Amino acid sequence: MSRRSLTILIPVVIIFSFLFGMQVGKLHVGTTDAQTGAHMLSSFIDSSTQGNKPSLSLFWDVWDRLHAQYVDPKALNSQQMLYGAIKGMVASLNDPYTVFMDPEESKEFKNNLQGTLEGIGAELSVKDKNLVIMSVLKGSPAEKAGLKANDIVLKIDDEVATDMTVYQAITRIRGTKGTPVKLFIFRKDKSDPFEVTIIRDTIRLDSITFEDKGTGIFYIGLHQFTDSTKLELEDTIAKIVLKDPKGIVLDLRNNGGGYLEVAIDVLSELLSGKKEVVTIHKRDAKDDVKRYTTGSGRLSGIPLVVLINNSSASASEIVAGAVQDLKRGTVMGEKSYGKGSVQEIEDNLEQNASLRITIAKWLTPFHRSIDKVGIEPDVTVKLREDDLKKGKDPQLDAAMKVLKK
Repeated sequence: MSRRSLTILIPVVIIFSFLFGMQVGKLHVGTTDAQTGAHMLSSFIDSSTQGNKPSLSLFWDVWDRLHAQYVDPKALNSQQMLYGAIKGMVASLNDPYTVFMDPEESKEFKNNLQGTLEGIGAELSVKDKNLVIMSVLKGSPAEKAGLKANDIVLKIDDEVATDMTVYQAITRIRGTKGTPVKLFIFRKDKSDPFEVTIIRDTIRLDSITFEDKGTGIFYIGLHQFTDSTKLELEDTIAKIVLKDPKGIVLDLRNNGGGYLEVAIDVLSELLSGKKEVVTIHKRDAKDDVKRYTTGSGRLSGIPLVVLINNSSASASEIVAGAVQDLKRGTVMGEKSYGKGSVQEIEDNLEQNASLRITIAKWLTPFHRSIDKVGIEPDVTVKLREDDLKKGKDPQLDAAMKVLKK
């Protein structure tokens, strides 16, 4: 997994500053000789400084002063200080998708992609400097407690959420099945914030939900692009092709993305032949990579409607953008989120830490960049709060109407 390409929506904002994380990671700094070891390393780094690599003497000066003067010596956790410093270095790029993850955060991130965790069943992101709920899983504790997409989390168990990174927030919200977590929520259509207590549960993140809608129309809800998605999709397709399908609704609403390779797998089943579906535009144009479908296309001849909304991001937008550019079907719903970048996971760092790095931008088949812009649907259909309260889904209804014609 060390170099798998990700197009997933999990923005993070973090603080502090540091350099040469690998070298420092090899140094045990949790003893009374921490300052001595730091000075030895600092001398080595400073003497080898070249080009735009700055001297680290200021860093070690601050390190020494904290260890010598800070009022509570027990709070000086050298390992956590190191992690915080590396996170700050990465955060200075001002790219919410390039993130250093300490060992615990790395474990949580991998669990998320593998599809099993304990928590409340809501996806978090940072939007306009607020901690926002991007989507709520069907049947999850979060849904049962009444949380909705675009809710702003102000506090988690009486701690102010605006002071937290996304991963800190995730760590506090997730927990053992059966235990409570208290959230203080702001919702735009309510005048005052409100409090809700949610009981955590085991969350199974199935990639796909499937439903036979009758009259030859089939619904595929694609919720994320993870390791299990390809096998789940193959299983679903096997059921569809046996029933003389007349139309397919591919629902990408509230899908925050995942592995780029899985988006190619999905498009390979929707398109016939080998089609260019995405261009990976790297820092040096000569390294650009065009990605093509495999030519399997078992669903290629079936009328298609793709549903998107403002929480459809990344890999979801790769699929919707290709369908739209290649005129494979109708893209319907509301404008998507607009994340047009690709990350790689470097999970071979010391201490089981990992680094998620933005290594490219991606472009649709017509070489459109949707980053911070999103995809405008071919047919706009709004889903309003009142519809949800009444259990209605006008977007799905509109898709069904198009396919029945």
